[in-house]
Amino acid sequence: MKKIGSILSVIAIICFIACKNNINQENMTDKNNNVLYPKGDKLSNDWFSGNAFLTPLVAKDKNNEFSAGSVTFEPEARTNWHTHPKGQVLLVIEGNGLYQEKGKPAQPIKKGDVINIPENTEHWHGATATTKMVHIAITNYKEEMQVTWLQAVTDEEFTAANKTTD
Repeated sequence: MKKIGSILSVIAIICFIACKNNINQENMTDKNNNVLYPKGDKLSNDWFSGNAFLTPLVAKDKNNEFSAGSVTFEPEARTNWHTHPKGQVLLVIEGNGLYQEKGKPAQPIKKGDVINIPENTEHWHGATATTKMVHIAITNYKEEMQVTWLQAVTDEEFTAANKTTD
């Protein structure tokens, strides 16, 4: 009986280690893929085209005049055009995407890139047509305001932006 108990203990430990090192469920940290944060909650299609998700990381409080969140963009997902009254910083942590300021060509962005967006600059960002992109968005507040949402990025604008990644 003691031997069976020992065998069951070893099996339990092996199962625990195997499960711990091979987590592949959505919204879980996957050690093998270096996912830092869960996928989060789906963002509104009032402000995003396609499937984009947010995991809040830091909220504005008495010490911080900004918020931070991990945003996951599935292929083809993107923000609407928008501005920030006190600017925004994007830290790309996974994949490839696009960033475009109004009147300028779209720029490809990739893991490791830092995009410093000046205040009141009309822009959009998101995944490419074929690749996912995840970034940390650090967005400053001006009083209680942090974003002004504008019109959606058209399919024509998105298609033209994707030609910069070919």
